[in-house]
Amino acid sequence: MKLGFASAILPDLALEEVVTFAASHRFSCVELMCWPKGRAERRYAGVTHIDVANFSKEDAEQVNDVMTSHGVTISGLGYYPNPLAPDPEERQVYINHLKKVIASAELLGVREVNTFIGRDWTKSIDDNWPQFLTVWRPLVQFAEDHNVRIGIENCPMLFTNDEWPGGKNLAHSPAIWRRMFEDIPSENFGLNYDPSHMVWQQMDYIKPMWEFADRIFHVHAKDVRIDREKLDSVGILATPLEYHTPKLPGLGEINWGRFFSVLSDTGYEGCVCIEVEDRAYEKSLESRKASLRQSADFLWNFMPRDE
Repeated sequence: MKLGFASAILPDLALEEVVTFAASHRFSCVELMCWPKGRAERRYAGVTHIDVANFSKEDAEQVNDVMTSHGVTISGLGYYPNPLAPDPEERQVYINHLKKVIASAELLGVREVNTFIGRDWTKSIDDNWPQFLTVWRPLVQFAEDHNVRIGIENCPMLFTNDEWPGGKNLAHSPAIWRRMFEDIPSENFGLNYDPSHMVWQQMDYIKPMWEFADRIFHVHAKDVRIDREKLDSVGILATPLEYHTPKLPGLGEINWGRFFSVLSDTGYEGCVCIEVEDRAYEKSLESRKASLRQSADFLWNFMPRDE
């Protein structure tokens, strides 16, 4: 396994600055964000460390030169919009950009692209399914044609009132993953697995690692703390940020020793990228860098690393 981080937490640094930081603190890899340049629609979105809008072979060579010179690899390219947005024009913008991310990954020699399935949050899962198949069958085929794997993060994207009641990402539970992979059985279609999202949904985060071992392409390391008193007060139908808080690894409820014990037993040898969404560490660039160092120091207790 390789330990890295998602670059979204360092939006104020240019690509080479991100990679320099990673190398200086012995990170092996970075998941590089590839949002279109422009205004962010939500927290941690809109970060552009690789601009894929007109990405060329020469651009790929320049990026790879930066990575190679620092001894850091790209774990995957990240872009997390809503490709099933109810507005057809909005939906197509996301699909078109996602294709550019996939094509850029091929030019870079990167095997992974991480994203969301998306969802019309006002409709049921069944009512979303026809549009899911319409959008994702050709997208997965496009990824296959470019020798790229798609890792879907299991975040429901159900945090704020505008995402209520269904959330903006279908792929939030094992039952839905089974259905997804049955209807689109491609070996290039899998998961970017984040155990923290299972915790606040009151689900076991270990069992899916066995069942979907061959579908876990990439891992996000993020923790979560559940406020039981608030949960008892507002219930699970409240917006989830009313009763849970994203935290750095080791500061929440995940048993990371057990997690890595099972992850290694399943044969996973890919990248584990720290994803920082802990507001307690967002006061400054230095505190965000410190959050990555602190997370790495903790996670290395469970992972082999070169001396």
